[in-house]
Parts: sequence; C-alpha cells; structure tokens
Amino acid sequence: MKKGEKAILGKSRDIYGNEISLDEFEGQKILLSFLRTAACPFCNLRVNEMIKKQREWEFKDVVIIAVFASPASEILKYAGKQNPSFAIIADPTESLYRKYGIEHSLLGKIKAMQRLKEMMQIMTKGYFNVESLIEKTVMPADFLINESGTIVQAYYGKDFGDHIPFEQVETWINSGDLFVNPLGVLEEYPSDRRSN
Repeated sequence: MKKGEKAILGKSRDIYGNEISLDEFEGQKILLSFLRTAACPFCNLRVNEMIKKQREWEFKDVVIIAVFASPASEILKYAGKQNPSFAIIADPTESLYRKYGIEHSLLGKIKAMQRLKEMMQIMTKGYFNVESLIEKTVMPADFLINESGTIVQAYYGKDFGDHIPFEQVETWINSGDLFVNPLGVLEEYPSDRRSN
C-alpha cells in the first residue's frame, strides 16, 4: 500500500473477537501499526510506548490500531498483559501483511541487534524472551490514515525495531496532511518510505 490509496482491514477481528472496521473510525486519524509477532521484544516495547501516546492523542481524535502476525492467544500472553486501550488485530496468516506489501527479512533481525538503547530498555522492562529468537522474520510497518480513510504515509521498517518516529506522527496530527520542512517551507506530508 502507498500514499493516496484507501486503507483496508477487511473483516478483521481484535484479540477479544470483536469485528474491527475502518468505517467505525471515519472522521478520525489512524495510526495503523503492523508489529511483528507477539513475543517480539521490540514490538512489546513499541506497544508500551503506544499506550503512553494513545493517552495523549485520544483528545485529538487519533486512533491506534495494531496488528500482530500471531494468534490472539499469543498476543494476550505478551502485549495483552500491558492492557492497551487500542485495538489489536491478530493476523497469524499474515493476510493483512500481504495486502500492505510487508515483507520478511533475516537481515532486519540482525540489524535490530544494533539498537543498543532499545536493547537495554527491552532487558530492563522484561520484554526479552527466548521464543522471540526463533519467530518469523516479518518486518514492521506503519501507516498514517486520514479522516477519510486514505493513506497519507506508508513507513516500512528497515529492521525489527524500526517504526515511524512518534515526532513524525505528532507533526501529522497537529498539521493535517501538510508539514513544515527543515527549511521552513509548508509542503505535503513525505511520501512512502520503503525498506531496501
């Protein structure tokens, strides 16, 4: 999926069995975040950060929807323990991942090990687990979706811990589909970022 296309979820269900449709969020901005697998330490760290951001953004009509490439039971065992207030979709067959063009990469796993700051946070917060060492190599991705359901930015992670920076999301939330670039010029939000 890329900028300008309509976002899709199809007939998705959250980890509690409730149907999730983008129609129910019409008129709201959405951060659609594709995490990896339930045991992924980088993903559980990101969920922790998204929980904090959701508290800030809920007053700005911003919704977070997370997707994991794991069954609901596994998600509840890991990320679910954090009690997120946003919807989490279980997609163990990766059908949504394929629709959004999200790829697998062993190199992404190796690159993630160089994220020393995040690795320290993972260890101190207790997110590391042995299961994560043998999981799928699916990559993360994030999509910013405007009030009419159109993707305004697609961000494809370059490693297991690479997600759209929250600063970029907040710029979009506060300025719509426009932003001020480093030169002080107002322009359309940045185009897609694809991993290599």
